[in-house]
Amino acid sequence: MEADRSAGGRDNELIESRYSVLRTHAANWTSTHCLSDTGVLSEEHDLKEFPITKSTGRVLHMAQKPTAKKTVAEDPRYTQALQSYEAGLRAMQEHKFDKAKPHFQKVIAGPIRELVDRANVHLSICNQHLDRSVATQFKTAEEHFDYAVSLMNVGDYVTAREHLDKLLKQNAKTDYVVYGLAALDCLTGHVEDSLRHLDEALRLNSQLRFQARNDSDFQNLAEDPRFTELLYPDPGAEPGSSGEEEPA
Repeated sequence: MEADRSAGGRDNELIESRYSVLRTHAANWTSTHCLSDTGVLSEEHDLKEFPITKSTGRVLHMAQKPTAKKTVAEDPRYTQALQSYEAGLRAMQEHKFDKAKPHFQKVIAGPIRELVDRANVHLSICNQHLDRSVATQFKTAEEHFDYAVSLMNVGDYVTAREHLDKLLKQNAKTDYVVYGLAALDCLTGHVEDSLRHLDEALRLNSQLRFQARNDSDFQNLAEDPRFTELLYPDPGAEPGSSGEEEPA
């Protein structure tokens, strides 16, 4: 009889131990997965705790309904945005900017915020390349020059120089084209070329001197005395320069 009581006591202790472990796991799982900010179980989880009987000593696990939520990776919009981004990059590598552009536009309209900034940068590059191919013909030299200046304003100095060089070949004595080259030379650190082109432009049109005085494109030359001499020459130093006044 004493042996039976001892064995029964050990069984009870084992069952209580298992029950304690179960309650601990249940509490941890609930706090991690099921509790809202108010400490109430969410509707997506239905936990049922079954009693443990001393006769069986079995531990019955908690039942959980499968969640209806989709993970980020399972969201079709997420997958489509990634596929569009990858397709856009492949098209850019193949220089197919017209095909890459709509892919990046889809990414920008998609749910992945981490890719939106990158897609915007790539879209801007696509637009620049497409603009180059479209803007192959201009009605006037002034229109062509304005396009070259717009390229300079966005930092595309290589393409801007290509257009200005082409303009110069077609209009060798056009003052604003030579002036534009002087500004581009200064922006790209070609100081000597900038001074040479600026001197040539001022000889063609001395009125450009007043524009150059306030042109931020020549900021790199501000401390160069040669630049100052070009913009502020001695009175009478050039033919027809006496009495020259800055236009209102």
